[in-house]
Amino acid sequence: MSAGEADGAGLGAARERLVHELREHALVIGEVRLTSGRTASYYVDAKRAILRASGFRALGELVADRALAVGASAVGGMTMGADPAACAALAADVDLKAFFVRKERKEHGLERWVEGPPLAAGEPCLIVEDVVTTGGSTVRAIERVREEGLTVVGVVSVLDRLAGGGAAIEAAAEAPYTPLTTIDDVYPERPDVPAPGPACPTPRRR
Repeated sequence: MSAGEADGAGLGAARERLVHELREHALVIGEVRLTSGRTASYYVDAKRAILRASGFRALGELVADRALAVGASAVGGMTMGADPAACAALAADVDLKAFFVRKERKEHGLERWVEGPPLAAGEPCLIVEDVVTTGGSTVRAIERVREEGLTVVGVVSVLDRLAGGGAAIEAAAEAPYTPLTTIDDVYPERPDVPAPGPACPTPRRR
């Protein structure tokens, strides 16, 4: 097995671990209100999985790999959703910086929107998020990072609910968006999964 194949196998195993941890610990069945204001019959509380050792390690490997792939030197996003993913990337033995985007500007001290080590003007950043539904909080993080003079080179989510947020994120970021998992991986039997269309009849031969 080549080094590239070994790396690919390792990342595949990390993704499998992440999916397993999300299924086992993050999936909550029952009516809940989402950040977007919508209601849903299930909820993925990703922090229940990614703040456990196995999920945290798997997430760190995957986020660090994406950061290297897009040339990012800093990883972060809107607090609190982005915080575990940004910190996990630091634990992956890759030379990265992490940052948190505040929901409101700090009104004392340095009065910053973006917390973490100093970032240079134009520094390439990977935006991270835990769960994407409409993508609203991720888009706000992208906008804030740009207003701070930084460059968005990619976006990663731990899980995408496949509710349209990915398209909004890609449009705002103008950079690659990569969900590490989707709701199809974690809850394929969910009640709102689109029903398959009617099968096409097999044409008869003449």
